[in-house]
Amino acid sequence: MAYAQANGVRIYFERAGAGPPLLFISGTGGDLRMKPNVFDGPLAKSFDLLAYDQRGLGQTEKPDVPYSMADYADDAAALMADQGWNEALVIGASFGGMVAQELALRHPMRVKRLVLACTSPGGAGGASFPFHEIEHLTGEARARHMIPISDTRRDEPWAAAHPDQHRLFVAMGAADPYADEPGHVMGARRQLAARKDHDTWDRLPGIACPTLIAAGRYDGIALPATQEKMAARIPGAELTFFDGGHMFMIQDRTAIPAMAAFLSEA
Repeated sequence: MAYAQANGVRIYFERAGAGPPLLFISGTGGDLRMKPNVFDGPLAKSFDLLAYDQRGLGQTEKPDVPYSMADYADDAAALMADQGWNEALVIGASFGGMVAQELALRHPMRVKRLVLACTSPGGAGGASFPFHEIEHLTGEARARHMIPISDTRRDEPWAAAHPDQHRLFVAMGAADPYADEPGHVMGARRQLAARKDHDTWDRLPGIACPTLIAAGRYDGIALPATQEKMAARIPGAELTFFDGGHMFMIQDRTAIPAMAAFLSEA
């Protein structure tokens, strides 16, 4: 188990692989104890991969104070500095993509190339699904609510036609083995409060590094139209849609290799 004191927070992180340094920033509720995680995929075969639990989550410290998107970005920059990285390739997925936008804007010299996956800029560019509005939903109720939003193909007729698969998705979505840990609910709530205020739209033209926007065609959380707006707003950004919803990185086997190829370009 590895910890770093970064930006005033004790951060749990893991690092594996060899190659160019790659920082992976996870999504809402991300916890490296939940398997499979990014280290179980192909990225660690091509990169020196660093991932971590963000403040308020997993095994990282959970201060009971308001969090901001700037805090999350500064945490990432401070963790990079702790690891001796002046710059790195960066993938930000979902909420992590929001953090990655702030990182590229607040610490531009630290981000060499950037992948924004299934994420949104907020503001006039469009926000991702408002998770703060369904905090009252837990367990199976929350899972059932999110299945057709996470992948818009999985609507009621699909659920009726695929009952076994639907039950599996409900069980997977409802599982939260760490729900009773001290600070778990508070930390998750603090993250959603920061997420609600995310807005980089007016500042996106300031992202100067090569950027790939990777998205799922059937994502009801980070909408396809929002991806198109974001791609047009970031100078030179590339946009690629993959065959899947919000979880396209595990639904479409071409997604991660395409992201890795973009990051590996000279």
